[in-house]
Amino acid sequence: MTDTLINRRDLDFLLYDVMDTASLSERERFNEHSRETFDAVIETADRMAREKFAPHNSQADKEEPRFVNGQVEMLPEVKEAFKAYAEAGFIAGRFDYDLGGMQLPESVMAACNGFFTAANPGTAGYPFLTTAAANLIKVFGSEEQKAKYLPPMLDGRYTGTMALTEPHAGSSLSDIRTTASPTDDGHYLIKGAKIYISGGEQSISDNIVHLVLAKIKGAPPGVKGISLFIVPKFLTDDQGDVTGRNGVALAGLIHKLGYRGTTSTALSFGDDAPCHGYLVGEAHQGLKYMFQMMNEARLGVGFGAAVIGYRGYLHSLEYAKDRLQGRKPSDPDPTKPPVPIIEHADVRRMLLAQKAYVEGGLALCLYGARLVDDQNSHPDATAREEAGKLLDLLTPVMKAWPSEYGPKANDLAIQVYGGAGYTREYPVEQCWRDNRLNPIHEGTNGIQALDLLGRKIWQDRSHGLQLMMQRLQVDLEAATTSRCQQWALSLSETLQRAVKVTQDLGAALQKESPDRVLANASCYLHLFGHISVAWMWLRQANVAEARLAEPGITEADRNFLEGKLQAAQYFFHWELPTVAQDIVLLQNRDDTCLEMRGEWF
Repeated sequence: MTDTLINRRDLDFLLYDVMDTASLSERERFNEHSRETFDAVIETADRMAREKFAPHNSQADKEEPRFVNGQVEMLPEVKEAFKAYAEAGFIAGRFDYDLGGMQLPESVMAACNGFFTAANPGTAGYPFLTTAAANLIKVFGSEEQKAKYLPPMLDGRYTGTMALTEPHAGSSLSDIRTTASPTDDGHYLIKGAKIYISGGEQSISDNIVHLVLAKIKGAPPGVKGISLFIVPKFLTDDQGDVTGRNGVALAGLIHKLGYRGTTSTALSFGDDAPCHGYLVGEAHQGLKYMFQMMNEARLGVGFGAAVIGYRGYLHSLEYAKDRLQGRKPSDPDPTKPPVPIIEHADVRRMLLAQKAYVEGGLALCLYGARLVDDQNSHPDATAREEAGKLLDLLTPVMKAWPSEYGPKANDLAIQVYGGAGYTREYPVEQCWRDNRLNPIHEGTNGIQALDLLGRKIWQDRSHGLQLMMQRLQVDLEAATTSRCQQWALSLSETLQRAVKVTQDLGAALQKESPDRVLANASCYLHLFGHISVAWMWLRQANVAEARLAEPGITEADRNFLEGKLQAAQYFFHWELPTVAQDIVLLQNRDDTCLEMRGEWF
C-alpha cells in the first residue's frame, strides 16, 4: 500500500503556482524565510508523519483508549508521536520567535498539518487542539495567564481543549448550565458537566488546559451571559510546580465511529472537589473569545476532511492500477488476460470524482490559510481588513464543503476496492469512519448553513460577498483558453443565478418568517460551496493551461497538468450543474421539510 499521504507535486502546484506562497517571504513577519525553508519544513512534516504517525494509525483505531481506575490508558506510540511533533517545533510553528515559535505562515503550517492528519487523525487531534487553545490565550489572556500557560503548551508539556458542549444543550450554547462563582481569592469555582470534549483526558502530557464556557451567577440570559475560563487539570504555582489536582474529573470515555485515537470525554467540574477556573478577558464576553478557537477549529476540520479524503483517494488509485479484473467491452475475449480495473470507465468515474473533491477541497482550504496570512501580515491595512471579511464569509463553507465531500470521496474509494474496501485488511474503511465525524465536528453542517445564510452573507452590508465577487471576477477574466473560457462562462451563469436568489432571500428575510426563509439553508450552503470550489478549479485550470504552453515541459508535468484540467472538466460538467435544483428550491422557498409534522413520521 502507498505511504504517500498527499501528492507533493499537487501540493507544490497549489502552494506556489496557484497561491504564490513563496511571495510571503517578502513580508516583514516572514522575511527570515524563503521557499527553501518552507519546503524544508514541509518535507520534515511529510517524513515525520510517515515515520511517527502513520505506523500506529490502524492500531490506535483498533485499540482505542481505555478508562481504567479513573485514568486513561492509551498506546505509548501516541505519546511518542506527540513528543516528536512538539520537539520539532510544530505546536509553536505559527507563533512569534520570542515565544519559541518559527513565525511560519499559516499556509505552510496548514500544509504541514495536512500530512499529520492524513497519516493519523486520532493522534493529530492533540497538537491541533493545543495550538488553537494556545492561540486563544495569546490573544485574549492576561499577561499572567500567557506567562503561565503559553510556554508549557507550546513546548508540548501541556495540552489544550475546548469545553463547550453539555449533555442537555448540544450545539445550543445559549442553554449551557455550567456556572462560575467568584471567590475572594480572585478565581472562580466552576460547577457543571461537559460532553464530547476531545482530548479531555489522556496520558501524553503533564497537564491539560481546558477552556471552559460557563455563566457567572447573575449573568444575562442566553449567549450574552457566557464567560470563558481557563480550568487546568492540575493547579500550579508561578514556577509551574504542581500544587494539587483541580476538581476536574473524567466521568467517562465516549466510543466513536472514527478518530478513535483522540479521546472523547465526559467531564465533571466541581463534583468531587472544588474546581478552580480563571476568567479570560472580560466577563460575559466568552463566546466572542471562543469563536476565535471555534473558527480556527472549523478551518482545521475542513482541511482534515480534505486530506483524509485525499488519503483514501491515493489508496484507491494505487489499488485500481494494480487490481486485475474483467476486460473492456470492446475486447471481451475471455482467453485474454484481465485488465487493471482503472481501464474500466466507471472506475475512472469514481477516481475522477474523488480527485475533483479532494483536490478542490484542498485548494479551498489552502485559500483559507492564505486569507489568514493576509489578515495577519499583509502590509496594507485595507488588504488585511478585506482578507478578514472574506475569511469570515467563507469559514462555514471551508468547514462544511470538504467535510461533506471528503467522506463522499472515501465512500467512492471503498467502492473502487469492491469487497476488499469494507474489510479491515485495507485502509479505506477507516478513512471513511474517521472522516464521517467531520460533518459534525465544530458545529454540524446544518449549523454552518444557518450561519452562512442567516448571518455571514448579510453582515457589514454584504461586504464580504462583494469582495468574493470581485476576486472571482478576476479569475473569470483570466480564463483565456477555449477550455477555460467555457468553464468560466458556466461559472458566470451559475453565479448570476445565485446572486439573484440571494437578493430574493435577502428581501424575503425582511418580510417573511425567518423559519421559512432559512428552512432550506442547506441548499444555499451546497450552492455556495459548489460555486466556491468551481472557482478554485478555475484558478487551477488557468494556471495549468499557462504551464502547458511553456516550452520544454516534461512528460510528467504534462500528465499532471492534463489531469488537473480533466478533473476541472469533471467538476464543471458533473458537479456544478447539480446546483440548479438548489436554486429552484430556494427561489420557491419550498416548504416540504418545513411543513412536515413530527406526528406524520
